[in-house]
Amino acid sequence: MGPSAGANLDSVRPRPKGEALAVLKLLAIAGGDHAPVVFTSREIGERIGVSQQAADRYLLALEAKGLLTRSMAQRRQRLLLTPAAMELLRSEYHGYRRIFEGPAKVSLSGKVTSGLGEGRYYLSQPGYVIQFTERLGYSPYPGTLNVRLGTEALRKASLVSEWSGVRIDGFHASGRTFGGATCFPARMNGHSCHLIHPDRTHYKDVIEFIARDCLRETLHIQDNDVVEVAIEES
Repeated sequence: MGPSAGANLDSVRPRPKGEALAVLKLLAIAGGDHAPVVFTSREIGERIGVSQQAADRYLLALEAKGLLTRSMAQRRQRLLLTPAAMELLRSEYHGYRRIFEGPAKVSLSGKVTSGLGEGRYYLSQPGYVIQFTERLGYSPYPGTLNVRLGTEALRKASLVSEWSGVRIDGFHASGRTFGGATCFPARMNGHSCHLIHPDRTHYKDVIEFIARDCLRETLHIQDNDVVEVAIEES
Protein backbone atom coordinates (compact mmCIF):
# COMPACT_ATOMS: atom_id res chain seq x y z
CA MET A 1 0.00 0.00 0.00
CA GLY A 2 1.33 3.44 -0.87
CA PRO A 3 1.40 6.40 1.55
CA SER A 4 -1.68 8.55 1.89
CA ALA A 5 -1.70 12.23 0.99
CA GLY A 6 -1.07 15.17 3.30
CA ALA A 7 0.93 15.10 6.54
CA ASN A 8 1.41 11.31 6.38
CA LEU A 9 3.53 11.76 3.26
CA ASP A 10 5.92 13.94 5.27
CA SER A 11 6.35 11.16 7.81
CA VAL A 12 7.65 8.63 5.27
CA ARG A 13 9.51 10.64 2.65
CA PRO A 14 13.25 11.39 2.87
CA ARG A 15 14.33 14.69 4.33
CA PRO A 16 15.97 16.45 1.40
CA LYS A 17 19.00 18.52 2.17
CA GLY A 18 17.41 21.34 0.21
CA GLU A 19 14.55 21.74 2.69
CA ALA A 20 16.88 21.80 5.69
CA LEU A 21 18.92 24.44 3.90
CA ALA A 22 15.72 26.33 3.16
CA VAL A 23 15.09 26.57 6.91
CA LEU A 24 18.59 27.93 7.52
CA LYS A 25 18.23 30.39 4.65
CA LEU A 26 14.86 31.59 5.96
CA LEU A 27 16.26 32.20 9.44
CA ALA A 28 19.38 33.93 8.10
CA ILE A 29 17.36 36.30 5.92
CA ALA A 30 15.20 37.10 8.95
CA GLY A 31 18.33 38.10 10.89
CA GLY A 32 18.82 34.90 12.85
CA ASP A 33 22.56 34.95 12.22
CA HIS A 34 23.11 37.72 14.81
CA ALA A 35 19.97 37.77 17.00
CA PRO A 36 17.19 35.29 17.82
CA VAL A 37 14.18 35.38 15.48
CA VAL A 38 10.72 34.21 16.53
CA PHE A 39 8.71 31.69 14.48
CA THR A 40 6.29 28.85 14.99
CA SER A 41 6.86 25.54 13.24
CA ARG A 42 3.70 26.20 11.24
CA GLU A 43 5.06 29.55 9.99
CA ILE A 44 8.32 27.96 8.92
CA GLY A 45 6.46 25.11 7.22
CA GLU A 46 4.31 27.56 5.26
CA ARG A 47 7.39 29.52 4.17
CA ILE A 48 9.28 26.49 2.82
CA GLY A 49 6.26 24.49 1.61
CA VAL A 50 6.07 21.59 4.10
CA SER A 51 3.76 20.62 6.93
CA GLN A 52 4.09 21.90 10.48
CA GLN A 53 5.20 18.44 11.59
CA ALA A 54 7.91 18.28 8.94
CA ALA A 55 9.15 21.78 9.80
CA ASP A 56 9.39 20.80 13.46
CA ARG A 57 11.45 17.74 12.54
CA TYR A 58 13.81 19.90 10.51
CA LEU A 59 14.26 22.25 13.46
CA LEU A 60 14.95 19.34 15.82
CA ALA A 61 17.47 17.83 13.39
CA LEU A 62 19.24 21.15 12.81
CA GLU A 63 19.43 21.73 16.56
CA ALA A 64 20.86 18.24 17.10
CA LYS A 65 23.54 18.96 14.49
CA GLY A 66 24.54 22.17 16.28
CA LEU A 67 23.30 24.43 13.51
CA LEU A 68 20.76 26.38 15.58
CA THR A 69 19.66 26.95 19.16
CA ARG A 70 16.03 27.06 20.26
CA SER A 71 14.16 28.47 23.24
CA MET A 72 10.46 29.07 23.80
CA ALA A 73 8.87 32.52 23.62
CA GLN A 74 5.29 31.95 24.75
CA ARG A 75 3.82 29.68 22.02
CA ARG A 76 6.56 30.49 19.50
CA GLN A 77 10.23 29.61 19.25
CA ARG A 78 13.27 31.86 19.50
CA LEU A 79 15.73 30.57 16.90
CA LEU A 80 19.37 31.57 16.55
CA LEU A 81 21.80 30.25 13.93
CA THR A 82 25.20 29.08 15.08
CA PRO A 83 28.53 29.91 13.37
CA ALA A 84 28.51 26.37 11.94
CA ALA A 85 25.20 27.14 10.19
CA MET A 86 26.63 30.28 8.65
CA GLU A 87 29.67 28.34 7.44
CA LEU A 88 27.34 25.84 5.79
CA LEU A 89 25.36 28.61 4.09
CA ARG A 90 28.58 30.32 3.03
CA SER A 91 29.75 27.09 1.43
CA GLU A 92 26.47 26.82 -0.48
CA TYR A 93 26.83 30.41 -1.62
CA HIS A 94 30.31 29.81 -2.99
CA GLY A 95 29.06 26.75 -4.87
CA TYR A 96 26.31 28.75 -6.59
CA ARG A 97 28.63 31.69 -7.19
CA ARG A 98 31.02 29.41 -9.07
CA ILE A 99 28.16 28.03 -11.20
CA PHE A 100 26.99 31.46 -12.29
CA GLU A 101 30.17 33.55 -12.16
CA GLY A 102 32.97 31.06 -12.78
CA PRO A 103 36.12 30.49 -10.70
CA ALA A 104 36.78 33.05 -7.99
CA LYS A 105 39.82 35.32 -8.18
CA VAL A 106 41.48 37.57 -5.66
CA SER A 107 44.40 40.00 -5.90
CA LEU A 108 46.42 41.17 -2.93
CA SER A 109 49.84 42.36 -1.88
CA GLY A 110 52.12 41.47 0.98
CA LYS A 111 55.70 41.49 2.18
CA VAL A 112 58.17 38.67 1.66
CA THR A 113 59.22 37.15 4.96
CA SER A 114 61.43 34.28 6.10
CA GLY A 115 59.69 31.20 7.42
CA LEU A 116 60.68 28.57 9.95
CA GLY A 117 62.82 26.72 7.42
CA GLU A 118 60.55 23.67 7.34
CA GLY A 119 59.45 24.03 3.72
CA ARG A 120 62.54 22.37 2.25
CA TYR A 121 62.13 19.31 4.47
CA TYR A 122 58.41 18.86 3.80
CA LEU A 123 58.52 19.52 0.07
CA SER A 124 61.29 16.95 -0.29
CA GLN A 125 59.15 14.14 1.10
CA PRO A 126 58.38 11.57 -1.64
CA GLY A 127 54.74 11.38 -0.50
CA TYR A 128 54.34 15.05 -1.41
CA VAL A 129 56.64 15.12 -4.47
CA ILE A 130 54.68 12.34 -6.21
CA GLN A 131 51.37 14.11 -5.64
CA PHE A 132 52.68 17.50 -6.74
CA THR A 133 54.07 15.99 -9.93
CA GLU A 134 50.83 14.16 -10.73
CA ARG A 135 48.35 16.85 -9.70
CA LEU A 136 50.17 20.12 -10.37
CA GLY A 137 52.25 18.93 -13.30
CA TYR A 138 55.64 19.72 -11.75
CA SER A 139 57.88 18.97 -8.81
CA PRO A 140 58.23 22.19 -6.79
CA TYR A 141 61.49 23.79 -5.79
CA PRO A 142 62.13 22.41 -2.28
CA GLY A 143 61.07 25.40 -0.24
CA THR A 144 58.13 27.76 0.16
CA LEU A 145 58.08 31.52 -0.24
CA ASN A 146 56.24 33.16 2.64
CA VAL A 147 54.29 36.38 2.28
CA ARG A 148 53.08 38.31 5.32
CA LEU A 149 49.71 40.03 4.89
CA GLY A 150 48.06 43.08 6.36
CA THR A 151 44.51 43.07 7.69
CA GLU A 152 42.71 43.70 4.39
CA ALA A 153 44.87 41.30 2.38
CA LEU A 154 44.41 38.67 5.08
CA ARG A 155 40.64 39.03 4.79
CA LYS A 156 40.86 38.45 1.03
CA ALA A 157 43.17 35.47 1.45
CA SER A 158 40.80 33.86 3.96
CA LEU A 159 38.25 33.42 1.16
CA VAL A 160 40.28 30.57 -0.35
CA SER A 161 39.18 28.27 2.48
CA GLU A 162 35.80 28.10 0.68
CA TRP A 163 37.27 27.56 -2.80
CA SER A 164 37.84 24.46 -4.87
CA GLY A 165 41.52 23.65 -5.21
CA VAL A 166 43.95 20.86 -6.01
CA ARG A 167 44.02 18.50 -3.07
CA ILE A 168 47.30 17.15 -1.70
CA ASP A 169 46.56 14.31 0.69
CA GLY A 170 48.25 13.68 4.00
CA PHE A 171 50.17 10.45 4.54
CA HIS A 172 52.24 8.44 7.03
CA ALA A 173 55.95 7.81 6.52
CA SER A 174 58.87 6.85 8.78
CA GLY A 175 56.59 6.79 11.81
CA ARG A 176 55.39 10.35 11.21
CA THR A 177 52.14 11.87 10.03
CA PHE A 178 52.38 14.46 7.26
CA GLY A 179 49.34 16.70 6.90
CA GLY A 180 47.40 17.49 3.76
CA ALA A 181 47.04 20.76 1.90
CA THR A 182 45.13 22.43 -0.92
CA CYS A 183 46.83 24.27 -3.79
CA PHE A 184 45.49 27.15 -5.88
CA PRO A 185 46.92 28.57 -9.12
CA ALA A 186 48.57 31.94 -8.56
CA ARG A 187 50.83 34.52 -10.13
CA MET A 188 53.38 36.46 -8.10
CA ASN A 189 54.60 39.61 -9.82
CA GLY A 190 53.30 37.95 -12.99
CA HIS A 191 55.21 34.69 -12.42
CA SER A 192 53.32 31.39 -12.31
CA CYS A 193 53.19 29.59 -8.94
CA HIS A 194 50.72 28.04 -6.50
CA LEU A 195 49.40 29.13 -3.16
CA ILE A 196 49.67 26.15 -0.81
CA HIS A 197 47.11 26.15 2.00
CA PRO A 198 48.10 23.53 4.62
CA ASP A 199 45.43 21.87 6.72
CA ARG A 200 47.62 22.72 9.70
CA THR A 201 49.88 25.75 9.86
CA HIS A 202 51.94 27.68 12.42
CA TYR A 203 51.09 30.98 10.79
CA LYS A 204 48.11 33.31 11.21
CA ASP A 205 49.06 36.21 8.94
CA VAL A 206 51.40 34.46 6.47
CA ILE A 207 50.57 32.56 3.29
CA GLU A 208 52.95 30.22 1.45
CA PHE A 209 53.73 29.74 -2.24
CA ILE A 210 55.45 27.02 -4.23
CA ALA A 211 56.75 27.04 -7.81
CA ARG A 212 58.93 25.09 -10.23
CA ASP A 213 61.80 27.42 -9.47
CA CYS A 214 63.10 29.41 -6.51
CA LEU A 215 60.80 32.44 -6.42
CA ARG A 216 63.29 34.57 -4.50
CA GLU A 217 65.93 34.09 -7.17
CA THR A 218 63.65 34.24 -10.19
CA LEU A 219 61.86 37.40 -9.03
CA HIS A 220 64.97 38.95 -7.41
CA ILE A 221 63.14 39.53 -4.14
CA GLN A 222 64.16 39.44 -0.50
CA ASP A 223 62.61 39.91 2.92
CA ASN A 224 60.34 42.98 3.26
CA ASP A 225 59.97 43.41 -0.50
CA VAL A 226 56.33 43.93 -1.51
CA VAL A 227 54.93 41.42 -4.01
CA GLU A 228 51.67 41.50 -5.94
CA VAL A 229 49.79 38.21 -5.96
CA ALA A 230 46.79 37.02 -7.98
CA ILE A 231 45.14 33.78 -6.78
CA GLU A 232 42.46 31.79 -8.66
CA GLU A 233 40.11 28.97 -7.76
CA SER A 234 40.83 25.76 -9.65
